[in-house]
Order: sequence, then C-alpha cells, then structure tokens
Amino acid sequence: MVQARHWLSGLGSLVASTLLFAGNTNSASAVSLVNTLTIPGGNTDLFPTSGNSANVNRLGLFSDLYYDRYNNVYYSLADRGPGGGVIPYQTRVQKFSLDVNPTSGAIGNFNLLETILLTKDGSSFNGLNPRLLNGNAATLGLSLDPEGLAIAPNGNFYISDEYGPSVYEFSPNGSFIRAFQTPNNLLARDSSGNLNYVDGRATITSGRQDNRGFEGLTLSPDGSKLYTLLQDPLVNEGASNDGRRSRNLRMVEFDTATGQSTAQYIYQVEALADINSRIPGTANDFSATAQGRNIGISAITALNNNEFLVLERDNRGLGEADPTASLPVGSKRVYRINLAGATNVSNISLAGANSLPSGVTAVNKSLFLDIADILKTKGQIIPEKMEGLAIGPQLADGSYALLIGTDNDFSVTQGLVGEQLDVCTNGTNSTLVPIDSGCPASQPLIPTYLYSFKVSSAELGNFVPPEKVPEPTATAGLVLLGLSGFWLKKR
Repeated sequence: MVQARHWLSGLGSLVASTLLFAGNTNSASAVSLVNTLTIPGGNTDLFPTSGNSANVNRLGLFSDLYYDRYNNVYYSLADRGPGGGVIPYQTRVQKFSLDVNPTSGAIGNFNLLETILLTKDGSSFNGLNPRLLNGNAATLGLSLDPEGLAIAPNGNFYISDEYGPSVYEFSPNGSFIRAFQTPNNLLARDSSGNLNYVDGRATITSGRQDNRGFEGLTLSPDGSKLYTLLQDPLVNEGASNDGRRSRNLRMVEFDTATGQSTAQYIYQVEALADINSRIPGTANDFSATAQGRNIGISAITALNNNEFLVLERDNRGLGEADPTASLPVGSKRVYRINLAGATNVSNISLAGANSLPSGVTAVNKSLFLDIADILKTKGQIIPEKMEGLAIGPQLADGSYALLIGTDNDFSVTQGLVGEQLDVCTNGTNSTLVPIDSGCPASQPLIPTYLYSFKVSSAELGNFVPPEKVPEPTATAGLVLLGLSGFWLKKR
C-alpha cells in the first residue's frame, strides 16, 4: 500500500495519484478516504489557441462537479476566471473521463474530453464583472460567475451564478436557453433600491452579499425541482442587519418547468463557537463578523427528492490567499440535510437578529463526513476551497465513490488593479511572480485535488439516482449503404 505523500510529489506528470486507504475515518459515519488525485496547476484545457495563457486556457476545475452515471463521464465548472472579475475570461464547462476501481473506488487517469464555452446568440459569457463588461453595475448582461452545475434528463446544463444571483439553462453545446426568475429579495440593491451586481457593503444594503451568490446547485432525481444555496446569508439578515453575523443562509427551490421559485428554506451553518473550539488558541478564532462571511457552503447534491448532501467550509487552507497554509482550518465538512418540516421563508425577513423567528424551522442537518479531520489524520495538506461534490459510480459491493474536488483559483492572486500574479508554492515556501512568467522549479503552481471516499449504500440512505440523460438520436433512421448486414445503430 502506498502511503500519503506531500502534495508536491508527482507534479512532473500530468496527474499524480496517491493511494490513501483509510482505517479509522474520524467521520460521522464509516466513510473512508480511498485516494487523492492531484492535477497540476499549469495544465491547460481544450480551448483552441496557439499559445498557453492563464486567462485563455489554464485548466480551471471543481467549482462544481457532476457525474453522468449513465454515460460514465464527468463535468466540472471553472468560475469567473483568473482575473477575479477584472480580466476578460470566457466562461466554460469541462467534460472529462476518470477511471474508478470497481472494488476499492480508487480514482485515476483523469482525461479531459471537451471544453464547452457558454454562449448566447454567438457571444460568449464572460467572467468580467457587470461594471467592466457593460459599463453599468446594474446591468448583468453576459457577466457570469458560474459556481453550481447540474444536468437535466435531456442533457441540458443548469448553471448557478454568483453575480445575479442567477440560474441559467444551456444546451449541451453551451448555448443559452433561458434564465430562471431570481426571487426579488435575493437581488443586491443599494439604499435607493437600485440594482448593483458589483459592489459590496455598505453600498449594498439588501440582497445577496458580494461574491456570495448562488454557490451550490442540484437537481431533484425526478427532474422537477432545482435547488440552489447562497454561499452566505443575505447582506441585511442578521444582528444589526449584518449578514456577516448570521448563520442563516437561504436555500432556494425552483420549478424546472416554469423557471419560477417555489420556496425558500433556511440552512444554518455551523456555529462559530463550535468551529473555534477546534482551532488551537484564541488568536486564531474567527470573529463575530466572520460567521456569515468566512463560513459558508460550497456545494449540494441530491440524495433523493427531499434529502441532500451539503459541503460546508471555512475560508482557510492551502490557496492563493494562504499558499503555505499557515492558518489552522476550522471546518471542511459534508452534512446530510432533510427538507421535511422546514419552513418556507419566501415571504419572511430575517433582518435584525441571528435567531430564527418564532414558528420558523430550518432544514434538518446532521454531520456526514469531516473532511478536514480525515486529511489531518492522514498528514495531508488541507486545501482552502473544497467546492465540487458528486456521488460517483456504484462499486462491486454496492457502495459508492463519493467525489470531492477543490478549486485552486487558477493559482492566481490579485495585486493592484489590473495586476495578476501566479502563486508558486511547495506548501512550505511560496513566491509570487508575474502571470504566465513561470514558477521556480521547486515551487509549482497550486494544484487541484480530487478526493475519492468510499461510502456504503446504507450510509447514503435512500439514494435515488437521477433520471437518465439520453444519448443523441441519429438524425436519419436506417441508412442503406449497399453492404450486407450493415446498419446504423440507433443510439
């Protein structure tokens, strides 16, 4: 058995895989870490270009993750691009294949199959913020910060966006089909009621916080409902009308037939006191205003029409803001939630207090997996942004591979306005260099990680796979080619 290795090992190859079979899982259930797949930060996608550039074709992964179990392929999102909203970047979906050992659940052989640009009427959606793209902070236009991904039974993409916050539907080739109707209370507005998709507090006084829009997205197995979660509470919901002090973020239900929102529920992130109790020393504690800003959700995936897995995390760990992982991690966890008994709060304000109003019940929530605890036990560096979550293939013994992926922010940090810097690190030492200039040999770009956990069917409970995504139908039925016994297979 191969033991855990430092994340730097194997970065000379396309993908390095380290088998990390777990014994004691230190989780809420007997979920075990099988192995970790490391994808070098300098890898490029299949965007057609004559040269390599971070803002053109550097491979961005795992802002979300989706497994098409019927065609045995995977899809992933990058977000708005290396520029952090200030540099043009054509937003896209990545399609890839993956080998999964049918017995152990170990993953390997990451193979990129297709890079799909997201377009509308021949123009590409762009990661630039609305003010820079459109000259107006109140005009969303083609600005897109994609964070959540689901696939409809007909093969269309559902994508959630942080700028709006928005939910869009695209064809399998990336062409825009429609936008869902965002509930009015979620739209960012200033004190005069004007839309503002760019600025943060104190300019924004109601609606979603800046860069805290629709983070996770999933489709009910029957295909009738979409569920998305804001990353954090609304800007004005919480004590002192300050969402940063609140635990209560909104989960939004959409009807896929009409595109209208049909319900909002409250998801409560873990209490700060519990998170801080796991961090050694009060000097490293999260402050009261970090509750609803630095703690939030990253992903959601449906177990059935009423139960879901939700990935919740803090903003610490190896990443562009902390390339040596110097701050202690408080939370990287997966929770199981249930909507049964939860109150529809579509018409209920939570402004002014952190506690829920009388008669309001949040979604039921229980710990499913403590990722940080397992990685710490195995001696692995803990990445900051665990953002992709998917229930992968079923294994020979009836269990499943549960896949969790990280977002490395393209290994780019933002300096002065318009300035980008590559983050080079070996986990111990780090260097910032001009974008695309090349890292020191001993300090590569931050990689992305894909983790495989093995989970039994009993632990997943009443898991219902989504409806089948059909393959394309042949455009011409049978075609006679004059060759005996030859026909086109109907697909």
